[in-house]
Amino acid sequence: MGDLGLFGPDSITWKVHKEPIVTMGGLRSLYLQALHPRAVAAIAQNSGYKADPWGRFERTSAYVGTILYGTMAEVELAASRVRRMHSQMRATDPRTGETFRIDEPELLRWVHVAEVESFLTTARRAGLELTDAEVDGYYTEQLRAAEMIGLNPGTVPGTAAEVAAYYAEIRPELAMTKESAETAFFLTVPPVPGNWGSRSLRLGLTLGPTRWAYFGIAGTALALLPPWARKMYGGLGWPTTDKSADLSVRGLRLLIKATLPAVPAQYRVAPMRQAALERVGIA
Repeated sequence: MGDLGLFGPDSITWKVHKEPIVTMGGLRSLYLQALHPRAVAAIAQNSGYKADPWGRFERTSAYVGTILYGTMAEVELAASRVRRMHSQMRATDPRTGETFRIDEPELLRWVHVAEVESFLTTARRAGLELTDAEVDGYYTEQLRAAEMIGLNPGTVPGTAAEVAAYYAEIRPELAMTKESAETAFFLTVPPVPGNWGSRSLRLGLTLGPTRWAYFGIAGTALALLPPWARKMYGGLGWPTTDKSADLSVRGLRLLIKATLPAVPAQYRVAPMRQAALERVGIA
């Protein structure tokens, strides 16, 4: 086999991220991350996501794809760029006025856990069957990704039980702030790219088939949040909401599986994954 990078074809990580529906987990993680006052302040004060949301999405996706499927040289290069960029950034805590580095271990750990837990939870609730051992294996494998962004793996939750304990511990620090609300609204109603072809309506919003489809995706991502997180956004923590979210995300997964055969072959597998499969001899 060629360079396996951080994971490889026998990893739980490759099994989980083979599912296209996992992309929705990225959106879920952003809603979750926005509930940490310092984390959302760091994003709002340093990121140009409002001016170029789709460009930022593409850059983030490229980084995640590299971590998942890149060679070790590609992974180390991408991670070093991110570490260097983060080391130069500062933000101001909206509650205390304190200036802080955005590469504080606490913030990096929150973003990491919210992201990997969202990927895994979305895949499982969409119907991907994983044993308890595989779930723990996924979290343990992701410690390698945490280390690449500058975290000590020994300080990062590496099993499902540790992730649950981490959420219970950090919940008192989470809050709905002005920046949280603005970020969540932006995630739900982002500007429409010019090539979407939607028609303009009052209030500067646009509606069209693609916009309505995106509303459905965003609504499902929000509903997939833990009940305590939904309540912080003013939503319902009822079990019925969880059941509705499960039905929605499972339906989306089935729809993707049904439509994939009609998609041109070159678009059925993400280019980075396809390159990695070819590199390790699995065309």
